[in-house]
Amino acid sequence: MYTIYRTVRLDKVFRVDTTIGYDLAKRLHIPSDVLSNQVEYISTVRAGISGAVVKRAIEIFGSRELFVRLLNTTSANLNRYYRKKTLNRVDTEEVLDTIRVFAEALQIWSDDKTVKIWLNTPVPALAGEKPVNLFDTFEGRNWVREVMRKIKYGEFT
Repeated sequence: MYTIYRTVRLDKVFRVDTTIGYDLAKRLHIPSDVLSNQVEYISTVRAGISGAVVKRAIEIFGSRELFVRLLNTTSANLNRYYRKKTLNRVDTEEVLDTIRVFAEALQIWSDDKTVKIWLNTPVPALAGEKPVNLFDTFEGRNWVREVMRKIKYGEFT
């Protein structure tokens, strides 16, 4: 029995398909190319996003607990974020990077429902963790991205 390995450079930037990114950005009311254009992403992080984006993201992702952990707040205080005109840079980047991971997952599984199922299912390649439980750190999101790349390119044997 032979095992075939496909070599894919993991240091490539996992770009969000512009159509998927545009559709998700439109639903979140953020700049249309923020998920696929690095210059727009950086500009948006520097300017900050509205707290209303957090509220819409929770509605789309269906996980209030994720954003409580991500923003290091309590469930009661999360409502205060919704009313903020502009989040600070750190919170903006945490939220946008999480949205990017969700958009990248949409490229693989194509619909919100399937993405939510995968994100909430323990994955052996993530040491048995649910991907969504790793979103509260940058390294955790990168680990999820790495596993998604391997799924996308068929690297698991």
